[in-house]
Amino acid sequence: MAAERLMVLYGDDSVEVHYADGARLLLSPCGSEYLYEEALPAAAHPLQPAESTRQRVPFVLSAYREQILRALDFRNTFSSRPYLPSRIISPERKRIIFSDIVEVRWPDPVSADLTRCIKNGSVKISSVDGYAHLYLSELQQEFTVEFLCKVSQPFAKSANQPSHFSPKNSNYETEDQYGKSSKNSVPEMSSKQVRIDNKNNEDGHAEGKYREATKPNNQRDRGGVPLFYTNCTSEYTWVTQRWSVSSCPEEWKYPLSLALMCHSLHTAKNVLKTCEENDRTSIGADVSTDPKTYEAVSRLPAALPVSCRAPHLHRWSFCDFFLQRNEDSEQYSYPQLIQIVWCEGVFYRFIHGRRNITEIYPGDESLLKSEGDFLGNYFVHYAIQKGIKKREEKMYSVNSLPPDVPGSQYSVSSIITAATKMLQYCYKTKLSLIHNYHLCCWKMVPETDGREMLPVLLYEKVIHGTGRLLVYSDHKVHAAFWDGISLNMVWDFSSCYKKIQVNEDVGWCKLTTPDGVQQLIQIRHPGIYERYIRTVIGWCRSLNESKETPELTTHTVTEENWCADAELEKIQRFNFLLDNSNVLEGTSAAKNNLSIRKTESGSGPEEMSEGHVLEALQNTSRIIQDIESLLASAGK
Repeated sequence: MAAERLMVLYGDDSVEVHYADGARLLLSPCGSEYLYEEALPAAAHPLQPAESTRQRVPFVLSAYREQILRALDFRNTFSSRPYLPSRIISPERKRIIFSDIVEVRWPDPVSADLTRCIKNGSVKISSVDGYAHLYLSELQQEFTVEFLCKVSQPFAKSANQPSHFSPKNSNYETEDQYGKSSKNSVPEMSSKQVRIDNKNNEDGHAEGKYREATKPNNQRDRGGVPLFYTNCTSEYTWVTQRWSVSSCPEEWKYPLSLALMCHSLHTAKNVLKTCEENDRTSIGADVSTDPKTYEAVSRLPAALPVSCRAPHLHRWSFCDFFLQRNEDSEQYSYPQLIQIVWCEGVFYRFIHGRRNITEIYPGDESLLKSEGDFLGNYFVHYAIQKGIKKREEKMYSVNSLPPDVPGSQYSVSSIITAATKMLQYCYKTKLSLIHNYHLCCWKMVPETDGREMLPVLLYEKVIHGTGRLLVYSDHKVHAAFWDGISLNMVWDFSSCYKKIQVNEDVGWCKLTTPDGVQQLIQIRHPGIYERYIRTVIGWCRSLNESKETPELTTHTVTEENWCADAELEKIQRFNFLLDNSNVLEGTSAAKNNLSIRKTESGSGPEEMSEGHVLEALQNTSRIIQDIESLLASAGK
């Protein structure tokens, strides 16, 4: 089995894996399907297509089983909702539990001794019931969570149906769809990247172990599960997830605040107030250190169902950004936002939203981070000096990177350059008017077929002699100037930014010249295109200050709304065909006679309006009669 060379998690939670022998793997966003493309032989013809296999993950072929498991582990580690079918999980990774674990309660900071939770600079917070654990790294920039979850369940389950187990397919049937994988098999990430102490792992798992009945082997099913309690148990597995402190999910904010408080208490205890102040200013977390701000009970993430409700939204084309041999090439087959990249032992994380952040984990427990006004231009290198446990920070400029150090584990210049290229690719995708990267099969509403994820046009303004401005619900602004220049940027029209507008979402804008050449231009350094950029910024600011500011509200999309829109589209198509068809031969002649009568009689606009309405009604009635006669003759 060839080793992984590159692993990518895209914005829609799909996974793409490149192997050392040239093979490629594509995993659907929900994880339920995969496409494996074999490597071409060396003597293959250039036009010879590669052999590919597409199948559902629960029925994966044995030849690809290990690759699929590693790809799923990679996806589950960085995705908000994991996918873990019971068919392909080894029995050693499963736990049989007699209750449904839906939520966990964390300790009270008043009664708990938080100073005992820290060891070697890292903090461990465990839930009261032992079902979940949180580990905060010494740098306080990333945390890892481990929790028990129920394996993925089928769709057809009633709300109050008890758990059942089928020995034939090793699937439990329960309403609550919970489940994830435990031990992470992502390449080179368990020891150096996650940095969870083995002893802590043992203690954590010991807290979550449960007594299993001891029955003879002949009374156990194929998976080693005792048959006498398969009708009243549920199957669980340990899940490991990694999150940035700068973008913490809601369910982990309380334990993370406990961990941050524990670290601050430990710092104060060792009389390192200067270091404490530096830590607090450089963490950049969106989590308060006061646990009272959040709920002490966390609802655990649910696993996705075994099968997907919208398999037609799965894409089966590889993104060729990582295969571009020509660095000047601007066209990519399928643009997608990038979330996580693993390449040669280095992790790259890209956080998209109001706070855009780029993080690089080289593998030596250090971190390179770029955010805010410095995004894509400067990277701050955080590291802990060995022995003295002192926090060290360095800043690197993208335009003046340091030379490689002989014998170093990695090249700072190479990883920053690679991260900058991936960041610019994400900006090109964001600033394009292609909205397909918003589509995700497991996030869509079934009644709308994913259409609720597509942005809508909120505002349109035409300025004579200058151009046209379009504002969309996903904060995108498209400006088309009369001289052929078009410009795309991101602007937040939320009410909280009306007085102070900060373009932190995207520090670049995309400009397209009349001959089709696209360029990424920094808003702060527009160069010769300053006139266009300042004009669009002025338009957006005027919209913020005026009463016509578009409201970016979230509308509940129902099936009835889409049906009404579809009927309106049909009417518009019908009117178009009516205006551009020759079904009624006397239409044009009647219009000419009507215009001649208007000129001769000098009739007013009211008479003309009534005449047009009458004629339109007569034409519509005739066409409907023709259609009915055609349908009647066809039925005979």
